[in-house]
Amino acid sequence: MRLDAFYSSLDMNTHSRVAFIGLGAMGGAMTRRLMNAGYLVTVHARRPEVMRPYVDDGALSASSPAEAAKNADFIFTNVTSTHDVEDVLLGANGVIHGAKPGAIVCDMSTISAVATRDIAARLAANKIHMLDCPVSGGVKGAQAATLTIVVGGSAEVLERARPLLERLGTHIFHMGDHGAGQVTKACNQTVQVISIQGIAEAMLFARANGVDCNKVVEALMSGFAGSKMLGLMGPKMANRDFAAGIEARLHQKDFGLIVDIAESQGLPMPAAKLVYEQLTELMEHGWGTMDTCNLLRVLEEQQKG
Repeated sequence: MRLDAFYSSLDMNTHSRVAFIGLGAMGGAMTRRLMNAGYLVTVHARRPEVMRPYVDDGALSASSPAEAAKNADFIFTNVTSTHDVEDVLLGANGVIHGAKPGAIVCDMSTISAVATRDIAARLAANKIHMLDCPVSGGVKGAQAATLTIVVGGSAEVLERARPLLERLGTHIFHMGDHGAGQVTKACNQTVQVISIQGIAEAMLFARANGVDCNKVVEALMSGFAGSKMLGLMGPKMANRDFAAGIEARLHQKDFGLIVDIAESQGLPMPAAKLVYEQLTELMEHGWGTMDTCNLLRVLEEQQKG
């Protein structure tokens, strides 16, 4: 059945209509949460086979972002890069060409705050609202709907979207106007990944000096050095578990954005620059699809000279 015919057959007072574009590990988990909550969801992904499991469970499929957005009240996007978001929202087959006036775009991606402001302005010219809604909590948080969501955009628009966002996360923060969510996510990544680099250096130092890394983690967790990152990454490094939680390539992408903006604004962020260099070296070793705790292996390779 054509989407327009399907929508015309519905009682539109029952549920908001939702489109979700981008069905990777995070986007797929969020899509499932919205479907399980009873929302009618139309999905789009670059590869048709990615959409099949969602269609089999009751979602509709669309051949383009524009088609997915047609008749939708809320359009969620979760793709990798700034360019990807621009293409999905503003490209030749983008959301801007299908969304109705008054529709709300919730971009859950982590991208440039500068680009986000431009995208929001271009959508607004077509009477389409936008919220930048990057998240923290990883795939497990998406699956459990315990994400932290930091939002930039109109407070009134956020209140309209809040019932859906509450299906995805337990902590929702309005940070300010367009781009403020992305700025906050960049701050999150700065603190998080610089911490991972510090943990990697501590594990390298402990092992080189003959101290059990698991015992070091246990001891540090009881004092001021204790943190969520140490509790998560310390045991992984101590036990040499380098499998992906969050793929390191995504942190490398995020740090590229952070360093670029910092340099353009003349902000001295030496730790961020150093970690970006370490992440880039990690990528050169071919470990981008593995966990960011592979920063320890980068140090070990550097130790070898």
